[in-house]
Amino acid sequence: MAARAPAGRAQALKSTPMTASMPTHQTSKPFAPLAGVRVLDFSKVLAGPMCGQYLADLGATVIKVEPCDGGDDTRRWPPIVGEDGAVFLSANRNKQSIAVDLKTAAGRDVVMRLLEDSDVMIESYRKGAMERLGLGQEEVRKRHPRLIYASISGFGRTGPLSHLPGYDLMVQAFSGIMSVTGERNGGPVRAAFSPLDQTTGIWAAFGILAALRERDATGVGRFLEVSLYETAMAFLGYTSQIYWETGRTPPRCGTSHESLCPYQVFPAKDGEIMIGVGNDSLFRSYCVAAGMPEMADDPKFRTNGDRVRHFDETVARVSERTRQKTVDEWSQLLDEAGVPNSPIHSLDRVLAMPHTAERGIVMEYEHAALGAMKTMAMPVTFDGEQRTVKRAPPLLGEHTAEILAAAGYDADTIERLRRDGVVRTHGTPVGAAGTKVA
Repeated sequence: MAARAPAGRAQALKSTPMTASMPTHQTSKPFAPLAGVRVLDFSKVLAGPMCGQYLADLGATVIKVEPCDGGDDTRRWPPIVGEDGAVFLSANRNKQSIAVDLKTAAGRDVVMRLLEDSDVMIESYRKGAMERLGLGQEEVRKRHPRLIYASISGFGRTGPLSHLPGYDLMVQAFSGIMSVTGERNGGPVRAAFSPLDQTTGIWAAFGILAALRERDATGVGRFLEVSLYETAMAFLGYTSQIYWETGRTPPRCGTSHESLCPYQVFPAKDGEIMIGVGNDSLFRSYCVAAGMPEMADDPKFRTNGDRVRHFDETVARVSERTRQKTVDEWSQLLDEAGVPNSPIHSLDRVLAMPHTAERGIVMEYEHAALGAMKTMAMPVTFDGEQRTVKRAPPLLGEHTAEILAAAGYDADTIERLRRDGVVRTHGTPVGAAGTKVA
């Protein structure tokens, strides 16, 4: 845990215009290690789209394959901005969109043709759905052995729970995450930012990169699975280890930590402050800064193990002292002492901070229909290169004609497919005639 510099917090927290100034490494071209890799992304909602977005950020050509009638579910999730929901806009930059009716033989033929030049396929349909469409991994990989087929689901494709749908909230409850999340003696609480969806997307991208690396050597693709359930269980790794070693079912701890004390949110005179005492040296520093040095030498509190054993008394003693000063006063004192601490910031304040701008984590781009927009970058930098949006999140079917033409379909065939409702282009109702492609 890195200690912060004691001075300058107040200045560092002042709002500033959102302009990134990450140091850049001079290269002849942008960092795009997946350039030349093509991904067909059949997934929807959040886990799969996040996976595809990160691959696109790394240079892959990602084609989002969507149903003609409405597209990805999140396009219709409020709040709606223009034609699309904010969740959709957050997870689909740098992609192209083709709208295809997979329930038609002609639609499946389109997909099979697109797969001929693709390296990766991502899907997140219910168990058995892709097989019924003739797009299951066995059939697809038989025709395209170099393809990496990534399947994302709620509970995996095998096992007695594999038929269950997989929403982040449901898996938080089912996996036990909610049993350890929330205040002591309180009810279960949902982690509000869909951590299982988002992290499952990261695991899928991680697995795809590993499979691409192996294919470089073998020439053969892989079938890989990720599930929200296994992501949840992985999150509970050290919590499970504690259970295995002690036999005790872990309780809800609120903001506290079962293995560290004091390590939680404490009351201040005008609000709340998080104090993270991660070792005995930091506890001694805290005690000196708080004007209670005698507590550091008390046998009940001298070591972290002592403090955990006397948890309630430790928290009560610290809380009694923290109530005597404001959040800003505690921040200054603890920063000077090198004790990790933080106010409980609201999102709007964090987004406006100079540090957020300096790190370049928020990217600005132009959307053809919506104008100036912002989005959160992939949280990795390479040689300090500034992260940018190459392509705004696509409108439904925005690139249908372009993708089909590149796949060898002539203008008359594209028009017929559109008229028959097999494909859809943006701005044209399903089955309606449109302008011919030149």
